[in-house]
Order: sequence, then C-alpha cells, then structure tokens
Amino acid sequence: MNKKLMLGMAAFCAMGLTGGAWAADFGTAAEAKAMLEKAVTAVKADKAKALAAFNSGAEGFKAKDLYVFCGGPDGNFTAHPSLVGKSMKDLKDKNGKPIGEEFYKAAQEGKLAEVSYMWPRPGEEKLSEKVTYFTKAGDQVCGVGYFKQ
Repeated sequence: MNKKLMLGMAAFCAMGLTGGAWAADFGTAAEAKAMLEKAVTAVKADKAKALAAFNSGAEGFKAKDLYVFCGGPDGNFTAHPSLVGKSMKDLKDKNGKPIGEEFYKAAQEGKLAEVSYMWPRPGEEKLSEKVTYFTKAGDQVCGVGYFKQ
C-alpha cells in the first residue's frame, strides 16, 4: 500500500514539474500561429466557407482553448464563438486596454502582429496574460490567442 502511495505521489510531483496534464489543456504560441496561418489560407480560398468553419470550430479551427476570430471592415465580429455581430473595435481587456482598436490599427496583409493583454482562462476568474497573433486577410482582421504558460 505504501509503495502504491509513493508511486502515486511521485507521478503527481512529476506532472507538476513538467506541466503535466494541465498544460495540455491550453494551446501554445506555435499552435496559435499555425492556426492563424491556416485561417488566412482558408479566408483567401473562400471567405464565406472559412468564416462558417471558424464559427463552428470545424476543420481544425477549434483546438484546446484556441479558436479563430475575425472582424469585418465595419469593425464587427464576423467569426467568434459568442460575439458575432458585436463590435470587435470596442473590445477591451479586463483592465480596460482597448485591444480591439489595437488589432485593427496594426493588422496588415501578409504580416503577423501580436497584442498582449489580461484575460481569464476558460472557467477561471483570475486574470492571466494572453497574447493574440493577428493579421489582415482580405477585408477581415483575424486572430488566434493563447495564454502564456
């Protein structure tokens, strides 16, 4: 019995030291960047189909806590899990930083930019640092954000 308890504790400690299962629930910077690059290709191929896939999370556009969001030329979300039709330009982080304005100001076709801000992880109230990569694809400003580990 003591041997099983010791093995269990050792496994728990190893998970804590390596990030364990908790880290697997969150996307990485590389995964966020790759998803955004895939999204840009999809928008350029067929914007309507791409936006539908982003909104449904189909075709790999939802993984772990990563998802694609986009805003149109009017400043409103065209793709997001829950904010379609609402103003992306007016979006502020939980400390009042105007991140939506930053997305639109810095977005350029063919270049990835990033904005850091404070946002709660899914299911949490505590604020964590989040970084969103974003770019312009046609008339869309699209991004994918990840939480810093």
